[in-house]
Amino acid sequence: MATAASPLAQKIKEALDFDKRLFFVLLVIIFLTIRYLTNTLILEAIPDSEQLDAQGDLLFFHIFNTLNYIWTPLALLWKFTVIAFLFWSISLTIGYKAPFKALWHFALATEFIFIFPELLRLLWYLNPTGTVTFLEIQNFEPLSVLWLLGPEQVDERFHYPLSILNLFEMAYGIAWVFGFYTISRRSIAESIPVVLLSYFLPLLLWLAFYAASYR
Repeated sequence: MATAASPLAQKIKEALDFDKRLFFVLLVIIFLTIRYLTNTLILEAIPDSEQLDAQGDLLFFHIFNTLNYIWTPLALLWKFTVIAFLFWSISLTIGYKAPFKALWHFALATEFIFIFPELLRLLWYLNPTGTVTFLEIQNFEPLSVLWLLGPEQVDERFHYPLSILNLFEMAYGIAWVFGFYTISRRSIAESIPVVLLSYFLPLLLWLAFYAASYR
């Protein structure tokens, strides 16, 4: 049963009371800046990159990166919408009331968590040694299962799934427990199953499908 907002829920609600449009613009700018700088490091780690670039051999590298920059804001909007819909539909099925707009805004606000792994990758290789390859930079997934095991120790089909299983995803899930607790005015104990069903279950199903269909 929904209850009145607790002091903790009220504080979370007040912390989320900011201009969401401006935050989205800042979020996109931060992601694009970090990705541009990381791609610069990757380019510099490619042997004879300047000569290859002058010959046009890195054309597809630049095209892919440009498309990735263009896709970034669209991908974020799509992600927020899908996650908000999953939480809204699951909570509705269970019988909890959670406004879609509030869920969407929370998905936007908590996306800042995923700035940290990209920033950590950039800082880790900011002054790379001469032995670092561009693939090492590109495939570096900090604080993930793949990072702990080492990519060379794992079959390639499991690289992506194990890179997604990381501490940042756990932090994101914990943030959603408190977010749903605030939005729905349900207890923490009632919010945990909603997060498991709405976020972690679909995520694990997607990773299992990816690994099973990898060629």
